Amino acid sequence: MEYLPNISFAIILVAGIAFFRRNVLRLIRNIKLGKEPQLEKDNAQRWKNMARIALGQSKMVVRPISGIMHILVYVGFVIINIEVLEIIIDGLLGTHRIFAGLGPVYDFLIASFEILALLVILAVIVFWIRRNIIRVNRFIKPEMKGWPKRDADLILYIELVLMFLFLTMNATDAQLQSLNVEGYAQAGAFPVSKFMMPWFAGMETASLIMIERAAWWLHIVGILVFLNYLYYSKHLHILLAFPNTFYGNLKPKGQFNNLEAVTKEVRLMMGPNADPFAAPPADAPPPEKFGASDVMDLKWTQLLNAYSCTECGRCTSECPANQTGKKLSPRKIMMDTRDRLEEVGKNIDANGGKFVDDRKQLLDDYISREELWACTSCNACVEACPVSIDPLSIIMDMRQYLVMEQSAAPTELNVMMSNVENNGAPWPFNQMDRLNWADES
Repeated sequence: MEYLPNISFAIILVAGIAFFRRNVLRLIRNIKLGKEPQLEKDNAQRWKNMARIALGQSKMVVRPISGIMHILVYVGFVIINIEVLEIIIDGLLGTHRIFAGLGPVYDFLIASFEILALLVILAVIVFWIRRNIIRVNRFIKPEMKGWPKRDADLILYIELVLMFLFLTMNATDAQLQSLNVEGYAQAGAFPVSKFMMPWFAGMETASLIMIERAAWWLHIVGILVFLNYLYYSKHLHILLAFPNTFYGNLKPKGQFNNLEAVTKEVRLMMGPNADPFAAPPADAPPPEKFGASDVMDLKWTQLLNAYSCTECGRCTSECPANQTGKKLSPRKIMMDTRDRLEEVGKNIDANGGKFVDDRKQLLDDYISREELWACTSCNACVEACPVSIDPLSIIMDMRQYLVMEQSAAPTELNVMMSNVENNGAPWPFNQMDRLNWADES
């Protein structure tokens, strides 16, 4: 019975890590359903981007108030959880505050953790007020109803509870230290939780130990639950922001890739002498599908984008099409892509590792054509994203599918393309008549 708590802790820890590993493998599997992208091989720039954008949060502070609060929550939550290492060691070995031997350094660390915990609590409360009382416009768009709203609130509640558990654990620990209870050596400084100590004044030692142990257990179990909840939440970006910014597009915004198959077709149209190697051999396989109609047609970097979406809505709030009342929301494009990818992953899991046609696809079933053609391709959404997500690339790939596979472009675009084909320009004037305006002057 003496080692029962240690064994129980080890079982919970292993189970939590195993479940997290399973989710990570599923996540990697889903992302790898995408095609291989053509990545620019400038790793030095990629490392700089990751350090500046993901680690340094440089694009968050473009909006100073929310940006600074996000940094507080981000830094506070990460640094406070350094104490998890001590909790894990204590839990496995049956010790208590094993790092207390660090002396003044330990006191400084615990004090820093407490101050950060208080700042996290204040920031979380402000975030909740912005979402539920002030109701900032980008948080109440149509795509943010139902689970996305509940998820955003739930993560705030989890962070709030974890921080309060941390401070409660310290407050009761400090109270037990002041009573010179065996096993609770003098260790740590408690600039915040000392104000909670009066709550526990006069309690019996057994009650204090029970509260301290309960807060300790709930804190570590809560962290493991939070870790595994990430896969089902928009807060997956806590992990994926780093690879997502590393693999972000390094090309100038607005530059698109040339399709080799299209280039060959154009050369063939120019005549047999234009390129003697343009004509494919008779036994050549048919060209790949143009553009994308489902998630498997997208690049794996685009699928990584979808899982990395923070649902912050900065892209949508900057989108000129959305501002003028059109149906397009770049955030919804990413959310729909992730939802469809999750659906495909569940299909694969349910069918022994193979995808069985479910007669659904990203186009039409999730993203409407109206949304796609509302985009002005201005790149405002790409510029606004704090973690280098590119909704425009998905929109353009799906447009390409509509035009090149289904000939389903809007009438205005079809007219323009016909003019380019016949007249060499978007306007309905013969090339020979192009300069007639000059003669009339």
